[in-house]
Amino acid sequence: MANDPLLSHEDFAALLPATGRLIGLDLGTKTIGLALSDLGRGIATPLETIRRKKFGVDAARLLEICTQHQVCGLVLGLPLNMDGSEGPRVQATRAFARNLAPLTDLPMTAWDERLSTAAVTRTLIEADRSRARRAELVDKMAASYILQGLLDRFAHMRRAASTERSDRP
Repeated sequence: MANDPLLSHEDFAALLPATGRLIGLDLGTKTIGLALSDLGRGIATPLETIRRKKFGVDAARLLEICTQHQVCGLVLGLPLNMDGSEGPRVQATRAFARNLAPLTDLPMTAWDERLSTAAVTRTLIEADRSRARRAELVDKMAASYILQGLLDRFAHMRRAASTERSDRP
């Protein structure tokens, strides 16, 4: 889409400074789970969960957190259907990104979040967390899972580029 602010992973990476934190978002209908990377972009850590109100309020809180943590880019979980198609939740995520874009200069990309909540919930059940505690943790942990996926992709891209350079005569 022409007005889609979600960049490819390569274009997103090209706009980032050498170091700096990324923030991952798990956009739900009632909450937004947030996770933060370290400065070197190796590890994602669950940060907090925003209880959704109205877009303006949610966006203001998100951008306040981005400023507070000196974030240099946003990674939105993209809730594709299991067959890879885009349904209403993907459209809502794209709309969130389009509405957020005029409010910030931070670059944005998306990461396929299929099964992230299921994986996190399974981990919490295995850790014997109560249902109430799981509900409290799942959104920010899903955001961490999403963000870690992109961080791992970036590490793979760096290793591939390094290997390619070292293979040259």
